Parts: sequence; structure tokens; C-alpha cells
Amino acid sequence: MGLVARNVAVLLGGAALSAVVVQMAGAQEETRTNAEDKQGRVTMLQRLVFGAGVEKVAIDTPQSVTVIEQEEIDRLQPQTIGEVIRAVPGVNVTGSDRVLGQSFNIRGIGAPENSGDGGRIIVNVDGVQKFYEQYRLGSFFSDPELYKRVEVLRGPASSTLYGSGALGGVINFETKDASDYIRDGDNGAFRMKSSWSSNGNGWLFSPVLAQRFGGDAELLVTGNYRFADPYEDGAGNEIVGSNFEAWSGLVKGTFNVGDEGKLRASYQRWDSDLADQQLSQTSTATFFGLIDRHVIDQTAILSYENPFTDNDMLDVKVSASYSDTSNSQRDADLRSSCSPGSFSIVCDSDYAYQTWQLNAQNTMEWTGANWQNYLTYGSQSTYQRRVADAFLNDGTLLPVTFHPEGTDLKTGVFVQNEFIWDDRLTLIPGIRLDWHRLTPGTGVTDRGNPMSDSDDTAISPKIAAHYKFNDTFAVFGSIAHTERFPTIDEVFSTASSSATFLPSLDLRKERSDNFEGGFAVSGYDMVQPGDAGQIKVTGFYNDVTDLIALDSPFTAGFNDRAGFVNIASAQIYGFEVESAYDADYFFANVAYSYVVGKNKTPGADYDKYLTSIAPHELAFTVGGKVPQHDLQFGWRSRIVANPQDPALRSDTAIGTSTRYAKAFDVHDVFLSWTPQEGQFSGWEVQAGVDNLFDEDFKEFLNNDRAMGRTFKISLSKQIGWQ
Repeated sequence: MGLVARNVAVLLGGAALSAVVVQMAGAQEETRTNAEDKQGRVTMLQRLVFGAGVEKVAIDTPQSVTVIEQEEIDRLQPQTIGEVIRAVPGVNVTGSDRVLGQSFNIRGIGAPENSGDGGRIIVNVDGVQKFYEQYRLGSFFSDPELYKRVEVLRGPASSTLYGSGALGGVINFETKDASDYIRDGDNGAFRMKSSWSSNGNGWLFSPVLAQRFGGDAELLVTGNYRFADPYEDGAGNEIVGSNFEAWSGLVKGTFNVGDEGKLRASYQRWDSDLADQQLSQTSTATFFGLIDRHVIDQTAILSYENPFTDNDMLDVKVSASYSDTSNSQRDADLRSSCSPGSFSIVCDSDYAYQTWQLNAQNTMEWTGANWQNYLTYGSQSTYQRRVADAFLNDGTLLPVTFHPEGTDLKTGVFVQNEFIWDDRLTLIPGIRLDWHRLTPGTGVTDRGNPMSDSDDTAISPKIAAHYKFNDTFAVFGSIAHTERFPTIDEVFSTASSSATFLPSLDLRKERSDNFEGGFAVSGYDMVQPGDAGQIKVTGFYNDVTDLIALDSPFTAGFNDRAGFVNIASAQIYGFEVESAYDADYFFANVAYSYVVGKNKTPGADYDKYLTSIAPHELAFTVGGKVPQHDLQFGWRSRIVANPQDPALRSDTAIGTSTRYAKAFDVHDVFLSWTPQEGQFSGWEVQAGVDNLFDEDFKEFLNNDRAMGRTFKISLSKQIGWQ
């Protein structure tokens, strides 16, 4: 208990320092506005969805959508992005729980061994697409403290608005704004937050400064410093290489332009520079040894929007952005094996994805006596450059053929119409057309011969419908088609080591046909006046043609064959259930996902289970409220079934395969105290215990064992001034 007591004392001291700043400033706290008093009770399924076209609540969208708000993120006290989305039905984290080892999986789309999964799941930060792929490394590097909201749109129907190829869906991250901290009557705010996590002795220090300048400008400046030692699994074994240290920050300015226009400029950066990291961040494959690794992710955005409320033909949104994710690797333990081909991964090397993006869209509105119509159209253009430089041990530049250099130019145009009749029937047809060109980098050759550009077009049509019989019951359905272009890796990558493979110049684009349908039920004043409850059930069937995968087996017999091939047919189907209830003294959320995926290609693998499909899962949260004391407390659980393939149900590795797991259940408890009045107004306390019973388990899509019991506590203090 000595270490725990000492850490809590330091945590209290860090937060108390901000209290001293409060007293020196002499600021007076205003009572925080209660959003429920203004808008009525809002459950998880009543949260607004911005990313599905015209703004609507989640239960009224004709697809599966989950919105995670600031209150829930704070309650989770996440160290990684994966912790934020883990309980969303049909959504999983793949790779590992290491900060540098996480990627996403939605409805069986996504696995760390598949290089193109970043294209199958579109990840946006404030509308900017993020993409990264590299051998045994994750795909998204950021800190959850930067975000106030996450939207997860599941299924290919989101391709119309966000880009072809979103076979799994879309994840939208929204960063914080100055207005999220400045309370009514104030013009500025300062907030200091400190967090501690027992497993790995993890720490977070996060100051926030928000200032309003007159009525026309706001500025937000945030900084986060997070670090931890290696954590232990439920059996007390240390997960080697799970230690980390990272800085992150956000600067965001918002300016009013004219009567309604809003100009935003932001820059965010995440930076981790560590020596002696595991080269493999997606597994406990320690034979790859250690490496010094410096990863930087940065995003700069300039955007303008104007609803033009006096002109129904104009509702404009335009943005220009630059994204750069880079990884500098030095001094690998296996550096002596540095050589051309796949063994360039142990060389001193620099990898990066640099992306320039321009988005523009407009919404036109028509209304009648009992109908409304919203026509949204626009375009997206991206130019992405992949940097891949490796160096022999004498410093000579080495041509990289495995994860090679290249550029990817995409341009897409889209149109989506939403027709609403009598507030009952909503029809949403849409179509998108994309064109892209892949260009190999200098020195990227096919057996010494230069490779040519690769270009293609893709089309993504859809139609969706939602019908409300009354305020209680609604049905919905959709049909969507999308096509995914091959990535730079999949087309141009070659390797030579124990096995040799050639570039895959004849790859066909992936095609997906998705069918969804379901119903939603809402109830009010069910148990007590003012309560609310909803349930939404969605069934889906996804038929994927020409799925791109690495050829196998990766043996000497693999020589002189293309590295990536098209799998003729795969089918993914299942259903998801989301339910939410909220009352004065009680709340609950329940999510269940049942997903099955099979290879439907004739041959030896016909009807075999796809190994990228997570087992069936039930997740629920039940909690209580003590409004007079501003307290909330609760219990979270995840109950996960065995893998679908009986051959993969094991607690130990099956040969060299990382695809194995057994059924498990894991439980957390939490407590939130956010006093609104009195001497403690402005303070916030979040406390909890993750994996309460110290369960020793492995997630099916992760390649190492999960974190054991973890005590968490966060203290924050905010002051405001006029």
C-alpha cells in the first residue's frame, strides 16, 4: 500500500496545485448548466449523430450507429483509444493493448496482419482521414484526452459520404472546443487534470486553457503528458514492451465570420520517443527484439462552415487539411540482419504517410406542408505520399521493396438525398463515384523493371429507409454497395528472404454488397415520470467479392508468386442489439453483437470461419445516481463467447497462430463525483477498478493477454473568469 498511498498523495498534490491557482485568481465559479433541464433526458440511443447526413438522433438512423460522449469517456479514464470503443457492439481492437499496437475491427473487417484494413475502415479526426500501415505496428496513434466525442457508423452504407471501400464502417473522432470549457457568463477557463492507473503505474497530467475574445473568437490550448511502465496480465505476467511515454496537445481557434459563418483552425500533435521498444507492437513475439522508435502524428485543419439560414439553397462546409504520421526506427537488436527485402524492417529506417485533403459540400433544403427534403452533394480529394527510407549498416540508402514508397491520389464526388414525409417516412438514396491512381516510388521495381501507375474507378450507391409507425415503434432497412481500391502495399510490395514474393499488379478491387434491416422501440414514463428507454435491433448480411489477402503459405514454395491475391467470395452476417434506459436514480446500457464470417470460395477452405471475426459478445453497464450529492456509480461487464471455430478455443498458442482464445467475462466498477455547487464546485473525481476480479484472458483479435486488475483515479479542477 506504500506505493499506492504515495501515488495518490502526488495525484492529490498535482490537483491541489490548480486549486492554489484558483484562489490566486480569485475567480468565482458559476453553476454548470444542466443540459437535461434544457433538452430533456438523453439516453445513448437519443444522442445526436452528425456523421450520417442530416443531423438526427441515433435511434432514428437507418443503420447501426453508436455515439460516445464526453461524460462516458471521462468515466472510462482510458489510457488508449481502444478502451473508448471496446464496448460498442460489433467493434473490437486488434493487435494488442499497447499504445503503438492498436488497430480497429468492425463486424469482422480488420486484423493486424492485413495491410489494407486501414482502407476498409475509414478513421476521421475532425473530418480528416487518418491512415497508416506498417509491419507489426498499429494504425492509429493518438490520446483519448484530445477528444470529446466518438461516432462509430457500422457497415458499408457510410461509403457514400466518406469514401469508397468502407466495408467495415467509419469511426469519427471529434476534438474538444474552447466552448466546452467556458461556462455561461464567463470568458475564460483553466482546467488541470491528473490521473493515475495502478497497473503499470501509469500517469496523465493534462492542463487546458480556454479563452473567449469578445463575441467573435475563441481559443483552446491543451497539453497532455502520459507515461506508464509495462503492465501485467491477470496472471501477474509482465507484458514486455507495453511501457510508453507520450506527449500530445491541441491548439484550436474558432472565429465568427459575418452573421453565421464560422472559421476554425486547429493543430494537434502526438509524440512518443522511446528507446528499447519491442519491434513487434502487435504481439508478444519477442524474437524480433528491441528497437528505438520515435512516432509522431500531427494534423492541421482549416475549415469554414455557414448554414445561411436565410437561404435554403446554401449550407456550406469546406475544409483543407494536412496529416502526417511518421515513424523513425533506429538500433534494432536484429540490425546486423539488415538487408534488402522483408528484412529491411530491422534496418534503421524512416516511414511516414503524408496526406493533403480538400473537402467541400453543400446541403439544399426544400419544405412543404408535411414534408422536407435535404439534398447534400460535395467532393473529397486526397493526395497521400508514403515515405519509406531504410539504411544499410554503413549508412547507404537501401531501396525499400517491402512496404515501399509511392503515392495515392483520390478524388470522389457524391450526392445524397434525404426525403422526410409527415415525420414518419425517411428515404435516403445516395451515390458516390471515386477515382484513384497509385504511383510507385523511385526504385520500386518488378524484378528490376520499372512498374507502371495503377488507376481505377469505384462506385458506391445505396438506398435506406426508416419508417416510424408512432413515437414507440419504427422499422428501417438499407441496401449498399461499395468498392475498395488496393493500397500501395498490396500492389507494389515485394520481398525476398526465406520466401520471395512479387508485386501484385493484377489485383482486382474489392466489392461488397450489404443488406441491413431492423426495428427500434422507444418508451417514456415507463417506470417513473420522465424516464426513457430504447432498444434498437439491426440484422445485416455482407457479401464480399475479391477480398484482398496475403497469399499463403509463406514458405519457400511461395517464391515467384504475387504477394497478395483476391479471395473470390466471403460472407459476413449477424445482428446487433443496443438498448438504453435512463431515470432519475438509475441508468443502464446493453449491447450485444452476433457476427459470423465464412470463406465461400470453392476449394479446400470453403465454408471455413474467417479468423478476423470476433466471438459473440454481451456488454452492459448498470448504474445509479445520487443527484443531491452529484454522484454516479456503476458496474460494467463484457461477457465474450468462445471463438466460432472450435479448433481455436484454447488458452495457449496453437502452433505459430495468434488466433486463439477462450470465453471470458470481465467486470469493472466506477464512481463519478462532479459537484455543481458549494466549496467543491469545479472539482471532478473519477474513480474505478478495471478487471475487478483480475481475470486472466486473451482477446481473440489481440495477440497478447489482456491487462489485469487496474485501479484508476482522476482528479480535475476548473476555474473560470469573466
